[in-house]
Amino acid sequence: MTFGARMLKTGIAVTLALYISTWLQFSPPVIAAIAAIFAVQPSIYRSWRYFLEQVQTNTLGAVIAMLAGTYFSKEPIAIGVVCILVIMLCIKLKMEETIGLTLVTVVAVMDASGQWGFALNRFLLSMIGIVSAFAINIVFLPPKPKEQFTDQVHTVFGKLSLLLRTAVSDEMKEKVFRSQKQGLADSLNSLSGKYKLIEEEVKKLKRSKYRQTRQLVVYKQMLYTLQKGYEVLEAVEEHFFQADRTDDMNKRYDRHMEKLIKFHEHVLLKFEDKLKPESWKSDSVVEANDLFMKHATDGYAEEREGALRLFIVAAAMYDYGHQTARLDRLVEHVDSEEDE
Repeated sequence: MTFGARMLKTGIAVTLALYISTWLQFSPPVIAAIAAIFAVQPSIYRSWRYFLEQVQTNTLGAVIAMLAGTYFSKEPIAIGVVCILVIMLCIKLKMEETIGLTLVTVVAVMDASGQWGFALNRFLLSMIGIVSAFAINIVFLPPKPKEQFTDQVHTVFGKLSLLLRTAVSDEMKEKVFRSQKQGLADSLNSLSGKYKLIEEEVKKLKRSKYRQTRQLVVYKQMLYTLQKGYEVLEAVEEHFFQADRTDDMNKRYDRHMEKLIKFHEHVLLKFEDKLKPESWKSDSVVEANDLFMKHATDGYAEEREGALRLFIVAAAMYDYGHQTARLDRLVEHVDSEEDE
């Protein structure tokens, strides 16, 4: 785990909530601190959505807790029953993410045993924590999922290219290869989460422009292309070495893999506008990809076993090249629209 902005903002939000609670003489300020911890979110959209949902569910939970505290005092069984009721209401309202903090408010309010002044005090403490976290998340180092996504794409591609370059040649130690491959899988899952944040902001915010929607298509294809590269790794590991191959076959697969990786790298550089115009022709890669697939098992004698396994590996490589070419076309389309 690396130290990031969200960790820093959580600490600042907790500090701010504690200071405000102490300044307003609300007790115990720890409730505001707990609320602030829950409320820090990874994107502006999620911060705003979480803020609105928490205001609704916390208000509803506090009202129910006040009424229950008035009639049932703070008996443990009463608190448990009210918590179950509040959970059901949050699920019914499709606000499951707010359950944790809402229950903190419910328990704190019911602990006041029907004393409305204390109950209101503890409800306001929760609101202080939520507002503090929301303000810090917006003002201090606001989340930038697009920049984080593109940076992480290059990081993931670096891991992928290393493994693909050494997969067919079988140069890397098996233990190291498996460790690196698991790290790549984890990075892809993290990248998928980043994409979902971008998708939420573009699709949910009404002011999103056509250009942002087009970029979203490119980001989705970037993720999909990397996933296809990972599928090549799995195909090589599962089928390539189980097939009876010749040295010429090994060289053919290795050369084509190198070409696909180089092409993928050029497409990413093109997206960042770091390449000269027409520095790389996607048509030549598409033709090479088709030719490779047609001759995937050339020189394979009938008595040799594993032709179908090689076809699986070749198909995975072909699909990786096909999706990279599609990414290249999308990048060119977005660039041409920006120029216009």
